[in-house]
Amino acid sequence: MIVLKKGEPVLLFSKDEEYLVKISDKKINTKSGMINLGKIKKKKFGDKIKSHLGKTFVIVKPNLQDVLKKMQRFPQIITSKDVGMILVYTGVGPDSLIVDAGSGSGFLAISLANYLNKGKIVTYEKDNKIFKVAKDNIKKSGLKNIILKNKDFVKSVNEKNVDLVTLDLHYPEKAINRAYHILKVGGQLFVYSPTIDELVNVLRKIKKIKGFSYVKVVENIVREWQTERTIRPKTMGLMHTGFLIFVRKVE
Repeated sequence: MIVLKKGEPVLLFSKDEEYLVKISDKKINTKSGMINLGKIKKKKFGDKIKSHLGKTFVIVKPNLQDVLKKMQRFPQIITSKDVGMILVYTGVGPDSLIVDAGSGSGFLAISLANYLNKGKIVTYEKDNKIFKVAKDNIKKSGLKNIILKNKDFVKSVNEKNVDLVTLDLHYPEKAINRAYHILKVGGQLFVYSPTIDELVNVLRKIKKIKGFSYVKVVENIVREWQTERTIRPKTMGLMHTGFLIFVRKVE
């Protein structure tokens, strides 16, 4: 039996509340009363703990989405719905080498690295303030296969034979040549473009490089449905976030 230890992250949840915490000797206040985190020590995942008002919480191991929800967001992130599309459309494998230009808050690098149990992702962020946010979030993720560099991708990238390059930065068209040169033949480029203006510039640049082919542009719109009282689409939805551009290096 594996018992939980001090400093380990755990998720405490009931049917209507959840709290991501680290095991310590502290107490936390919740809507349903105070919880003594020290009592979690020597328990195991699946055990239960009660607040001082008698509310029962189950202790579970947090997954990636649980962790991401609690992380700091500096610039706009690539959302989970779009990360899923990247994984499916590129077919990136668990032993891949990925280079990510424009770390932002680190959400894309963290999400992709979670699937690379035999590979790694190198992510570049030149803005010092954003770099610090990404560094903190990557540390919180607990993932060891992410290399974060406080450098300009276009000027400093030196990886070779890369399986996938992802671009989520200002003026991505300026980084496409560099991406092409570090990709292996058969490797893929992904570009995230929030606006049509940027999409046009990116496509124009891609079409100038003869070694790129199989260009595909996707927009991923998700509409959630409510299930309480009546079944219908929710009034608010996560609609347009960005255009997802996929292209493959063929020579």
